[in-house]
Amino acid sequence: MKVLVPVKRVVDYNVKVRVKSDNTGVDIANVKMSMNPFDEIAVEEAVRLKEKGLVTEVIAVCCGVAQCQETLRTAMAIGADRAILVETDVELQPLAVAKILKALVDKEQPSLVILGKQAIDDDANQTGQMLAALADLPQATFASKVELAADKVSVTREVDGGLETLQLSLPAVITTDLRLNEPRYVTLPNIMKAKKKQLDTVKPEDLGVDVAPRLKTLKVTEPAKRGAGIKVADVATLVDKLKNEAKVI
Repeated sequence: MKVLVPVKRVVDYNVKVRVKSDNTGVDIANVKMSMNPFDEIAVEEAVRLKEKGLVTEVIAVCCGVAQCQETLRTAMAIGADRAILVETDVELQPLAVAKILKALVDKEQPSLVILGKQAIDDDANQTGQMLAALADLPQATFASKVELAADKVSVTREVDGGLETLQLSLPAVITTDLRLNEPRYVTLPNIMKAKKKQLDTVKPEDLGVDVAPRLKTLKVTEPAKRGAGIKVADVATLVDKLKNEAKVI
């Protein structure tokens, strides 16, 4: 059984994001980049399924600039067997990524596609659902538990009223939530081993995919700065300020 795991290179979650002076986007010059945390959970889950003997091969996929090779090497250090980089300098939007992944699903024929529910840079939460629609595959989103059988996969997901368990026939698409697992610490020996693993590079046009942007970002601005807090003498003053100044009651 083969598992495809798409991963994305994003600004590290510990970094304070800065907006460009011309408000055209986020400044990523000289900024630490890393794997999207939800995708890291997806790689970990795929590797755990392989360690249980349920999966034979884990393939990591990344779409973007040449530096995405670093993200793929991290995925292989976690335990992915090989990687594919779809290299392009074009700003990729969810639909374009989903089309690329659909082409790779047709080519690789994986039994399972596991990807993060969303990326922490655009928070779109669209790629997994679009991929399932384009490939006409069953999907389960926000997975907090995955149990794989011969030709079925059971996915537990958190909903407003508690837990919901879905059973999907393979092949299928799963997007991961935070509580699915805790990714392992990548050790130096595994980082060294990852350098020797296979990493193939293709272009979107090689896959017959048009990745031209369909959405245009008009402006990116930082949120308004919060004002300093104040102390009030009594409850009556607090209620008065909440009602007349903050206007929240």
